[in-house]
Amino acid sequence: MADINNRRNKLTPEQYNICFLKGTEPPFSGKFTNNHEPGIYSCVVCGTELFSSDSKFDTETGWPSFDKPLKNENLKIEDDYSLGMHRIEVMCKTCGAHLGHVFDDGPTKTGKRFCLNSLALDFKVKN
Repeated sequence: MADINNRRNKLTPEQYNICFLKGTEPPFSGKFTNNHEPGIYSCVVCGTELFSSDSKFDTETGWPSFDKPLKNENLKIEDDYSLGMHRIEVMCKTCGAHLGHVFDDGPTKTGKRFCLNSLALDFKVKN
């Protein structure tokens, strides 16, 4: 837990707003929106591995999108009724950081679109 608190204290104000105040970065502003390198996306707060570049696909939404997580058990999913609508919030199960939302309109065989904030993610290039 001390490591999570140390990492939490090193977040930028923008990262803190997204991860712990459930904010959203502006569309097309995130550094991973157009990232096409092979690798693994992890939680910026605790480092839990969340998504592979193999499950990333391009959308015109302005946020990085994935059709499935590396491991379902690394995510926490909850109903979100903010902004006067129903959405499904996606959080890191290890530290509770808000990552984004998941929708049932994905173009792949999973039918899912995990729409995430780049500021909530770290990326490690696959060797």
